[in-house]
Amino acid sequence: MTGLSGARLLVGGLPAFNAEYQDEVHSHIGTVVGLVVVGSFLALLIGFRSVLVPIKAVVLNLLSVAAAFGAAVLVFQDGWGVRFLGLPGPIDALFPAVPLVVFCLVFGLSMDYEVFLVARVAEAARTGADPEAAVVHGVARTGRVITSAALIMVTVFAAFAFSDFLLIKVLGFTLAVAIIIDATIVRMAVGPALLRLAGEWNWWPGVRTPTEAATFTGQPPVVGEPLR
Repeated sequence: MTGLSGARLLVGGLPAFNAEYQDEVHSHIGTVVGLVVVGSFLALLIGFRSVLVPIKAVVLNLLSVAAAFGAAVLVFQDGWGVRFLGLPGPIDALFPAVPLVVFCLVFGLSMDYEVFLVARVAEAARTGADPEAAVVHGVARTGRVITSAALIMVTVFAAFAFSDFLLIKVLGFTLAVAIIIDATIVRMAVGPALLRLAGEWNWWPGVRTPTEAATFTGQPPVVGEPLR
């Protein structure tokens, strides 16, 4: 029929809807990812007056999301352990909405953990602590908070993973894996290690002054005493 002059072939129903929905999601995924990444970068850039801190945060968050997507493909498409989640076998592909939803949620949650940790490290650094001591202070002050918050989120998302609705199951599993990776490997190991390696460069181009340090310590500034 498509070879006849003036003839048009119209396709409807669920297959056509799925194809159009997938095309629509894919056409906007770059815009959404760009807005989230740029917005997060600018927020951290303004909040910490640092270039390196937001770059590190964005890169580590992208790695957490990528690792979670890899785990979802390994389980749901390749079938590794999929029966444990109540499915008889692997599925053909992940839902088009899964990457966008997971990306936005994980980026928001991960940035919360990043702000908790870096804010405490910056607090110690601005009072004159050396880079290693500042990182130790930050991890010690935030480790319990980050771990507790992550446990709550993982419990909620893990419950979704055992849902009978396939889309919710995939979302719950992917989000739970992302939070586990971010709160353990990234936030408590890789992130602090990078902060320690960068040292004073973490806070460039921000300038620390005695008056600024006084806002964190509650003590009057000492004139003429520079901070490291």
